[in-house]
Amino acid sequence: MSALHRIWSLLPRSARREALFSLTAALAPRIARPAPPPALPLTVAGYFNAPTGLGAATRRLAGGLRDQGLDVAEADLTGPLRQGPAGPPARVAPGAGTLLVHVNGPMLPWALLALGRGAVAGKRVIGVWNWELPVLPRDWDRGFTACHAIWAGTEFVAGACRRPGGPPVSVVPYPLPRPAPSPLGRADFGLPGEAFVTLAVFDATSSLARKNPLGAIEAHVRAFGDDPRHLLLLKTHGTSHAGPGWAEVAAAAAAHGNVRVLDRSLPRGDLWALMAASDVLLSLHRSEGFGFAIAEMMELGRPVVATNWSGNVDFMQGPGCHPVGWRLVPAQDPQGTYDMPAARWAEPDLDEAAAALRRIAADKSLRRPPPIRFPAPDYRTALGLG
Repeated sequence: MSALHRIWSLLPRSARREALFSLTAALAPRIARPAPPPALPLTVAGYFNAPTGLGAATRRLAGGLRDQGLDVAEADLTGPLRQGPAGPPARVAPGAGTLLVHVNGPMLPWALLALGRGAVAGKRVIGVWNWELPVLPRDWDRGFTACHAIWAGTEFVAGACRRPGGPPVSVVPYPLPRPAPSPLGRADFGLPGEAFVTLAVFDATSSLARKNPLGAIEAHVRAFGDDPRHLLLLKTHGTSHAGPGWAEVAAAAAAHGNVRVLDRSLPRGDLWALMAASDVLLSLHRSEGFGFAIAEMMELGRPVVATNWSGNVDFMQGPGCHPVGWRLVPAQDPQGTYDMPAARWAEPDLDEAAAALRRIAADKSLRRPPPIRFPAPDYRTALGLG
């Protein structure tokens, strides 16, 4: 290790982050002023090759645009922005057009730097942002000068992104693919055929405090104790990178014989099959930017018990939805992603969640609500193409 690298590694994470984002903002190409008019061709730049939620959202966005007949070029930023294994080089044709950059505010100048001056010059640049608190960290300020407009998937995210004098912010929901479960059933996942199965789905690296699996375990125990006829399955991945917080979750799960952990990535069809094999989805999140698992369970025609706060309130309505009350508390995240004590997020009512689980377990008619079909966003209008 060089002396410079050793000094860099000794700096606090916040100082390294600030230095990196300051440097990339200084070197990034400047976007055109005034803003170019809406135009084709269309390029989506983002983490296409990343196994994260932002990677999945990028792929959803590109797929949804294509479904509406738009020709979409892809520029993978996974490798250049160190979000996972590198994919093909991020090349963008020069000249006019629209560049949808699916990276968050602090990373947007870095993304433009990676794409290059020729790729950015003359284009209308739209930042596609995701966040899970009602206010943005200060280091997002750099992103406001690096785009002409902002898309947010929910009104909750849009509210955090709007500011006087800032770029216009539009709510453009993500497309939701039609459910396509694989043939797998309960036995393939090691689940008992007659048990009442509650499913919680989360990425362990995206903030355990925000996803709140400890709350899910506690609510399940309050509802059913250790009754083996009622099972809670925590479907997760990335636990080896989740830090010491995962040990607490693993210990809490191990303390109850009717709580299981499935720690691995599943192909999309197999995850659909697992959701279809479950009786209810439990999401006692403290905050969600969107809440894909909630929406997908609703599409399958399965009930959801979820915190009634943040991005999911845009769509979590109708039969099968069991909203859980909450109170606001300081946002404290030991993993550091959302550690903004001045900001607040929801603490769900675990007794209310437990009561909803008991109600669904006792009444089989509540376990198969009508499937919800979510309309696709009108991308041409959102892009200003008519």
